[in-house]
Amino acid sequence: QVQLVESGGGLVQAGGSLRLSCAASGSIGSINAMGWYRQAPGKQRELVATVTSGGNTNYAGSMKGRFTISRDNAKNTVYLQMNSLKPEDTAVYYCNMRGWSNPINAFDAWGQGTLVTVSS
Repeated sequence: QVQLVESGGGLVQAGGSLRLSCAASGSIGSINAMGWYRQAPGKQRELVATVTSGGNTNYAGSMKGRFTISRDNAKNTVYLQMNSLKPEDTAVYYCNMRGWSNPINAFDAWGQGTLVTVSS
């Protein structure tokens, strides 16, 4: 069983910055991909950014130039640096990791969510 614990959410003014962290623990053999998603009230969950085990990154169009995803393989941790925040970035942010617990069992784990509120 793999568990993800998120931190770093909070209240920030428009134009400010926040750094989210997500650390994995448990039965981890390998992590193939890490990502961040977000969900605002009344809206569908959307992809924010992903990073593969090889370091390849992908961002949603509205995040490019403002958000940066990074990972620390030794700590099984993924980060999301958010700059130039806008009120429309207000949402619950979720961490996701996919990989293998052992040679026969894959995992797809989600964090508990951390609330980011951007005031105008």
